[in-house]
Amino acid sequence: MCTLHLIKHKSQSKAYSSSSHKPFFHIQIQESMAIKKLLFASLLICSMIQSSHGATKERLFTDLEKGALEITATPSRTGEGVVLAAGIDKLSITWKVSSTATKEPEFKTIKVKLCYAPISQVDRPWRKTENELFKDKSCPHKISSFSYDPTVKTAQSFDYTLERDIPTGTYYVRAYAVDAKDHEVAFGQSTNADKTTNLFSVQAISGRHKSLDIASVCFSVFSVVALLVFFVNEKRKAKIEQSK
Repeated sequence: MCTLHLIKHKSQSKAYSSSSHKPFFHIQIQESMAIKKLLFASLLICSMIQSSHGATKERLFTDLEKGALEITATPSRTGEGVVLAAGIDKLSITWKVSSTATKEPEFKTIKVKLCYAPISQVDRPWRKTENELFKDKSCPHKISSFSYDPTVKTAQSFDYTLERDIPTGTYYVRAYAVDAKDHEVAFGQSTNADKTTNLFSVQAISGRHKSLDIASVCFSVFSVVALLVFFVNEKRKAKIEQSK
């Protein structure tokens, strides 16, 4: 009887022990599954990002159709040594699709940009030209963007006032033809391949006005005069006290 009782007691203890551990193991399994799902989702997102970057990296400037767009940029003031003023002077921009363009059926949008000439890129890595378009920093200033109408065959023109935040530098204008996926497929620019012709210079706004300069000069003069008057008065007071 004692032996039977002991066996029964042990079996009950084992049953109790296994039943008490079941919730713990169940929680561990749930946590493990959640971690696996999280890792899978992370890997999926990473692969999507990498694939999108890979697609972007394939878009090289050298792969674009060169000269598919004919574009000119005429400053409102011209002449030797003329420097345009940001926020004031204008560019008269004219463009059209070249008769030799082979990718015209892909054109959906025309994007016109202001680009740095090589002379304004020296020792400025933040303006560096790169063949991979997503890395290129030579044309950061957007001028205009508009839908391409293939039925219009004549040259189109518009005026552009230089933005107030344009930095001091030497520039030219470039136009990109973009497809339905927003990928550049062709381009044209207002300068030659070496970017040495038809360039124009821009002077940035200093942030100061003549009225402020005049006011600062007047204030400085007033301060000096006031200081001299103060010293003269102090000297006079000292002499009066000494005479007493």
